[in-house]
Amino acid sequence: MDASTVHAPAAAPVLQLSGIHKQFAGITVLRDVQLNLYPGEIHALMGQNGAGKSTLIKVLTGVLEASGGQMRLGGKAVWPDSPLAAQRLGISTVYQEVNLCPNLSVAENIFAGRYPRCGIAQGFRIDWATLHQRARDLVERIGLQIDVTRLLSDYPVAVQQLVAIARALSIESRVLILDEPTSSLDDDEVQKLFEVLRRLRSEGPSIVFVTHFLNQVYAVSDRITVLRNGSWVGEWLAKDLGPQALIAAMLGRDLAAASEQPAPAPSVDSRQATLLQTEGLGQDTQLQPLDLLIRAGEVVGLAGLLGSGRTELARLLFGLEQPDRGALRIDGQVVKFTNPMDAIRHGLALCPEERKTDGIVAELSVRENIALALQARMGVSKFLSRAEQTALAERYVELLGIKTESVDKPIGLLSGGNQQKAILARWMAIEPRLLILDEPTRGIDVAAKQEIMDQILRLAQAGMAVLFISSEMSEVVRVAHRIVVLRDRHKVGELPAGSSEDAVYELIAAEHA
Repeated sequence: MDASTVHAPAAAPVLQLSGIHKQFAGITVLRDVQLNLYPGEIHALMGQNGAGKSTLIKVLTGVLEASGGQMRLGGKAVWPDSPLAAQRLGISTVYQEVNLCPNLSVAENIFAGRYPRCGIAQGFRIDWATLHQRARDLVERIGLQIDVTRLLSDYPVAVQQLVAIARALSIESRVLILDEPTSSLDDDEVQKLFEVLRRLRSEGPSIVFVTHFLNQVYAVSDRITVLRNGSWVGEWLAKDLGPQALIAAMLGRDLAAASEQPAPAPSVDSRQATLLQTEGLGQDTQLQPLDLLIRAGEVVGLAGLLGSGRTELARLLFGLEQPDRGALRIDGQVVKFTNPMDAIRHGLALCPEERKTDGIVAELSVRENIALALQARMGVSKFLSRAEQTALAERYVELLGIKTESVDKPIGLLSGGNQQKAILARWMAIEPRLLILDEPTRGIDVAAKQEIMDQILRLAQAGMAVLFISSEMSEVVRVAHRIVVLRDRHKVGELPAGSSEDAVYELIAAEHA
């Protein structure tokens, strides 16, 4: 893949970034990055989590100051030193989370801080008639038929996203940056947004589209730039870069190259009792209906790129989110979890992706953290004594090799790997039938990763079912008896034990059947 073969359009770039460097405390997070934005184009900015996309956008919009490089807008050197300065240059951003005021009207949100005023005789009061008319003109420009005098909170998220775009257009944007605008939209709402983007593209601005959804890239983008580990990988016309080549660019490896096959995981008898089964389970904005089967003593790997729906599925299974379609069966019986306690009562446990915010209670001791789930299951009528908590914690500290001077040490003072082991211990203490592990090895050292994966296999051999979610494909293929592959919130297939990493990526890159 040679990015140098891409031909620039006849028009000059609206904006050019070249040689962009950014350092934090001596650590380089962007190195020699470039970005060329042309008028009338939708430009997808792609890369895995940590690739540098967000940092680049912050440099572009004046949130961060670059450590080196050049930025040219309309051929002139510029360096916005704040988001306001960027807006004055015609650079606007619409973020994933709508950052508007739900308690204000649509019109007030569009022109917040820039309300038209009446003359001196009226005391420079807000000119509501002009405000409302300008707002109507803007929403009609993007094909939106709504009452601009109503509160923003009266409208669904999809409409609020379009209002945020209308606000960006109200400052005559030359560059419009959309950061994950479709993450909370259903398929119909995404298509409506794309219609708006195509209409805006025809008017001449350059649109930067940041997304994790491959199908959306090809549905709407003209050009693609890929970042990896803070570096610029290349720029391509979307029609010249297929999904498999895009994934290869993001990962830094050739999917067609021969790779060493992993040692097959121990097989699981297909006659083994089915513990959990889903039938068309889904949620409109989070996950398309899918079927899933997990047997006792089986490790099922859940593979997919960021944004594929892996965490969303885990949250649905554990009662943190409610499905709006399909059925969930435990031991063949339909169940409905209204909260995590329902899931725990049925023998499910979840180690969440965000260890520090959703997993540990940093101020509590190792002992208290390990005892949390067991105490919750026992309820308020029976409390674990300090001696019982200590005995429980010490047992799992020894079993999992948790390195701590004392079980009474605050868990927040432990290393990431030892914190993760303590969370694993918390759920092992309730002896679950199904353990859902969402990114259990993220941010921990190699030795701790190895110990946790070994423990997963031991738990399965003892009869526990495990749903293993990891962005490290080498880990998935190593421990899984079966691999369920997701892409863009859809299940796209399954692979058996012993499948290679390349086989997983090729299934992710394949077109939907």
